[in-house]
Amino acid sequence: MLKETINQFAIDAELTGLKPFGNGHINDTYQSEWEKAGVISRYLHQRINDRIFRRPDHVMENIRRVTNHIREKINRTGFGDKNLCTLTIIPSRDGKLWVRDSEGGWWRTYHFIENSHAPEQITSADDARILGNSIAHFQSLLLDLGSPRLHETIPDFHNMEIRYRQFHHAISEDTHNRVKNVNTEIAFMLENEERGSVLIRSLRDGTIPERICHNDAKINNILIDNTGSHVLCVIDLDTVMPGTVLFDLGDLIRTVANRAKEDEQDLSKVEFDLTYFEALLDGYLSGACDFLISAERALICEAGRNITQIMGLRFLTDYLEGDHYYRTSRPDHNLDRCRTQIALIQSMDSKREDVQVIARKFKS
Repeated sequence: MLKETINQFAIDAELTGLKPFGNGHINDTYQSEWEKAGVISRYLHQRINDRIFRRPDHVMENIRRVTNHIREKINRTGFGDKNLCTLTIIPSRDGKLWVRDSEGGWWRTYHFIENSHAPEQITSADDARILGNSIAHFQSLLLDLGSPRLHETIPDFHNMEIRYRQFHHAISEDTHNRVKNVNTEIAFMLENEERGSVLIRSLRDGTIPERICHNDAKINNILIDNTGSHVLCVIDLDTVMPGTVLFDLGDLIRTVANRAKEDEQDLSKVEFDLTYFEALLDGYLSGACDFLISAERALICEAGRNITQIMGLRFLTDYLEGDHYYRTSRPDHNLDRCRTQIALIQSMDSKREDVQVIARKFKS
């Protein structure tokens, strides 16, 4: 079925190889190899998870608009390689942005960007600085994307108030009899409920502006060339939609300024790294200083904590509901992820004064 499906994309060559690719939480991904006149080309094929993205056509319409806009700006400015600075969609043979398989699944295809990788962790402050600047550059490229407004591919994706309603419902239903296992984690989330809503409240009341952002700007959604010298492009664009740029900065802080894995079981390894945080902020603000307003700058210290909290809350809610959203590879995997996020928040809080001092350095 997979071979039959991907042969419906407009690739003028002979399929010579196909294998699973990556370790994403949501979509199934495969890499293919094609040959024509002795030349090898490779592509990525993804089955869009339509249980999570209820309108895959809207997802692909957003991605087409965003990638076209970025490519056009690269063409106008001459800054960068238009074929490397954003994803390239391969349409179906009948011109659509997707192909439906025999089971009704939705598939898309991209050119595979060679000699690149998506990092899981960084090894230096320079890496943090480069990644911070890359997200600011991505956001700046989309500042002038015009009407119509992008689709909300997952409505209320970062709406902490909605996420807490889902959390409270999961506790009250306790469908998998797991509440008794996580009293400490539940207590932490309840204690932090009010503070956790600061970004969504500020966005809703107009204190900070709505902008186009990635909404899932974690470290492994940024593609780096294999020499490690520069960022090629931002990937996994399913959640690019209206929000606040602080969602992106927060997710980058969560995944860059923490030397432990997202699902680290040894919580003694989880620590908020001030050196990486400062370098990340330096890189981000060097690219974002021209468009951030003072209200956005004032919430920078909350951004990393806020997104870490919403991720911890989502992992915990999914655990309580039986692990139906995130792909898991071991028992209590989502619980491990939740505990890592809580440990990171606690480390952030223990260094709150230092975080504020660092942020103030960049306010002038």
